[in-house]
Amino acid sequence: MNERLGLSLAAGCTSAALLYSILRIGQVWLLPEPDPALVFWSDHSGFFWRAWTCAYAAGTVAFAVSMLEREKVARALARAVVPVAVVVALQAAFVP
Repeated sequence: MNERLGLSLAAGCTSAALLYSILRIGQVWLLPEPDPALVFWSDHSGFFWRAWTCAYAAGTVAFAVSMLEREKVARALARAVVPVAVVVALQAAFVP
């Protein structure tokens, strides 16, 4: 049971990082926002909306992963960590 919980948590965290980067890149390319330094006041914080949206989606992924076979999930996570890290690094470098 603890292995399943750990794998689900790892899958949720990995998917949250990937989803945030993809959402941020898509938002910058498709829906550019004004520069926050030039806006006097805004009631909308884009970071928090993206973070909560990705946390919600990652919870769904973690729940779905908890029903899969542990060996397959472990192999998929092992293969997914490096590509996710590359996407996050590219997003941080080019689309902050």
